[in-house]
Amino acid sequence: MTQPKSDEPATGPTGKMNVKSTKSGKSSTGAKPEDVALPRLGFVGMLRWAWRQLTSMRTALFLLLLLAVAAVPGSLFPQRPANPAIVTKYLQDHPDTGPVLDWFKLFDVYSSPWFSAIYLLLFISLIGCVVPRAIAHYKAVRSQPPRTPRRLSRLPEYGTLEIPAERGIPAEQAIRDAAAALKSRGYRVDIRDADGERPSVGAERGFLKEVGNLLFHTALIGVLVSIAIGGLFGYNGQRVLVEGETFVNTLVGYDTFNPGTAFDSGQLAPYSVRLDKFDVTFDRSSKAHYGQPLDFTAALTTKATPSSPAKQQTLKVNDPVALGGTNIYLVGNGYAPVVTVKDGAGKVAFQGPVVSVPSDGAYTSLLVIKAPDAQPSQLGFVGFFLPTAMLDDKGLAVGSDPDPFNPQLDLNSYYGDLGLDNGQPKNVFTLDTSKLTPLNNRNLKAGGIVLAPGGSYTLPEGKGSISFDGLKRYVALDIHHDPGQTGALIFGVTALLGLVGSLFLTRRRVWVRTGMHPDGRTMVEYGLLARGEDHRLAGEAKTIRKLLEKAWLVPGDKEAEDNRGTQVPGSAETVSTGAGTAHTVSKDQ
Repeated sequence: MTQPKSDEPATGPTGKMNVKSTKSGKSSTGAKPEDVALPRLGFVGMLRWAWRQLTSMRTALFLLLLLAVAAVPGSLFPQRPANPAIVTKYLQDHPDTGPVLDWFKLFDVYSSPWFSAIYLLLFISLIGCVVPRAIAHYKAVRSQPPRTPRRLSRLPEYGTLEIPAERGIPAEQAIRDAAAALKSRGYRVDIRDADGERPSVGAERGFLKEVGNLLFHTALIGVLVSIAIGGLFGYNGQRVLVEGETFVNTLVGYDTFNPGTAFDSGQLAPYSVRLDKFDVTFDRSSKAHYGQPLDFTAALTTKATPSSPAKQQTLKVNDPVALGGTNIYLVGNGYAPVVTVKDGAGKVAFQGPVVSVPSDGAYTSLLVIKAPDAQPSQLGFVGFFLPTAMLDDKGLAVGSDPDPFNPQLDLNSYYGDLGLDNGQPKNVFTLDTSKLTPLNNRNLKAGGIVLAPGGSYTLPEGKGSISFDGLKRYVALDIHHDPGQTGALIFGVTALLGLVGSLFLTRRRVWVRTGMHPDGRTMVEYGLLARGEDHRLAGEAKTIRKLLEKAWLVPGDKEAEDNRGTQVPGSAETVSTGAGTAHTVSKDQ
């Protein structure tokens, strides 16, 4: 008996290979299957794997959820672009945790590196998801419906029909009639083996479902791009405008201004807005809601450019004025008493309306007057304005109505250094009295200052005087420019339409096969299959059956039941349709 060579595997009596174990646990013929060495991934392979992970739909959904979670701190903590003063106060009130939160950019959430990273990754992930799916869907639309299965009876919805021999409809004509019926239902059809013994037709519809899905994700990318454009090139600002004053759309014309990252002052349209009159209508007929505001109306005169003709426009709450690519919103209002302050030399140190800040429904308003040009000492006043003043049971003046039936100014006066000469900005609505010397208040012999319209008061120690010259109203305007707003709206509506299409449209496939029975009858079987869950597939099967019966003038279920026992000798079986009706079908069909 010839011995095998040392480099050839030994075989046993049955011709099978003999495998011997070694001390290392491996067979004499090599490594175990589970010990097969895998190729190294490499740097390029790692990049390819990372790209596939990033562009998967699961990652895109995770990033979308992560973006929503990352935006939560923007609602919990004050944001520096919206109100830097509140952020500064927060840092002062929380000296321990404030700097830590600021280091994590929780006061600048939407411009922070980590929020931008999530935003960009989501953007890239969506593009990586949509582009390959769009290419695959394009190829699927151009391809023919899938081939006809050998056994249609295994499909979720299945049925058979018999065309009597006296109809004289051959299998070829029957399959063409079936194709026409399916095409009338919006199916894309393809006839196979039309000249053969068992011709069939494959049909498919519902491609708009995937189109809706792609449209939704593409529109979501468009929304992200529109928001990014708005954040880069948009801006918003605020301005308080007193009756008779004009606002010009320049940087110095704003009280506060928040530009986008890529903003350029050349984007500002050179329009102007003048507040002619501001009217407020209060409820005077209801006892329960007496004095509550019903309507705010601001009469404006606008000019698109310095040389453009003036145009009269009306501004209301939730009804902005569109001008120069911006929307002007009415966000606040109040009273602006007109005062004149003279210094000790009799010179006018301040003159004009003073914006007061309402603190209650009766428009009891706080106000501050600063006269830094007064000589020999700077003058400051702090107090409140009452549109309709009355005395309470303690003899104190209180506001009783928001309309100016009995206007009154109640002020305390101070002199000294107002702190405006060191170049540091100060809040115009506050006055630091810690370093000032009081002239008038309730605790001093001179008492407080009480002025009615047209009244004046001479300050103690020859410091000057103050007069209440009149009363005007003011409005607080919010001016907003968002170049991505229209795009975001269009893409948002598009995303909604795509989502509706992807949820309510279904993708279905139908196959019909025909064949001739030896006795001259034309035997027909059909089956339906849905891509995904489709609870309406049974209804679609009934509809298609009715179309086929109508095309061939074939009686319904009653005749089918009468013919149920008619079988081709040796080649028939009884099957159940998806609708629960039994029909006879030839095995060789």
